Amino acid sequence: MARIGFIGAGPVGTAFAVNLSQRGYQIVGIFDVIPEAAQRFANAVSGCRIYAKAQELADSADMVFITTPDDIIPKVAAELKWRAGQSVVHCSGASTVHSLDHAREQGAMVGAIHPCQTFAGREQAIANLPGSTFAVEAEEPLKTTLTEIAKALGGDLVYLTSEDKALYHAAACIACNYFYTLVKIATDLWQNFGKSSEEATRAYIPLLQGSVNNIAKVGFPGCLTGPIARGDLKTIQRHLAALEKYAPDILPLYRELGLKTIPIGTAKGTLSESKAKELRVLLKGTPKQK
Repeated sequence: MARIGFIGAGPVGTAFAVNLSQRGYQIVGIFDVIPEAAQRFANAVSGCRIYAKAQELADSADMVFITTPDDIIPKVAAELKWRAGQSVVHCSGASTVHSLDHAREQGAMVGAIHPCQTFAGREQAIANLPGSTFAVEAEEPLKTTLTEIAKALGGDLVYLTSEDKALYHAAACIACNYFYTLVKIATDLWQNFGKSSEEATRAYIPLLQGSVNNIAKVGFPGCLTGPIARGDLKTIQRHLAALEKYAPDILPLYRELGLKTIPIGTAKGTLSESKAKELRVLLKGTPKQK
């Protein structure tokens, strides 16, 4: 079995190491510039040794995961000596395998495996990693090895090229990071009627969980609910008036999101084309055509 080492003891590297170790993979060591982080990593992974130098770890492992911040992946790869037959892997969603070109030039196989998942911290990362979808970019035979790792973690797979990575990662940011932004905007609006953002968050948790369940169980476009799905122009008019009064800075975002929601409503079949046309006029803020 391949001896696996990690450079970078953050949440992603720790999550991979802990979960792979639990599934029988041999994790031989960790290097991190922060000794305390390396110690926490080693404490969580059976048989894992702390290396004082990154090169010593690279010399001892058959497969090295570079799980540092994205911007320094190329620097880490370029500063080390690699050998033919060795595998060098990163877990970035946006960076391509070209960030590992220095290792490739020395004969190593290079690849990337990115979990399409959110990691708010170390423990959450360990718990959330299994069952994720993993985006793999690599050539054979490393492609097969990374596929086996994804399957061992109970995940689904998507294979990407370098050209795909930026758009793939942008889409994930919209689905995850900007989702948080939208919820924050919604909870902050409660302050305009004398309630706290904390109260709003508590109120929205069941709603958000129900929404995710609808996506999982019903899918698009059937999961869509609300006034646009119903073609309820009067409700949308009330929304626009309230936002114009209390949160005019949010009004352009509300209009744009509404316009992007109309095609989902028409695809569902609950929003007629005539109502969709009226909604577009209303949300664009242009005079209604006779």
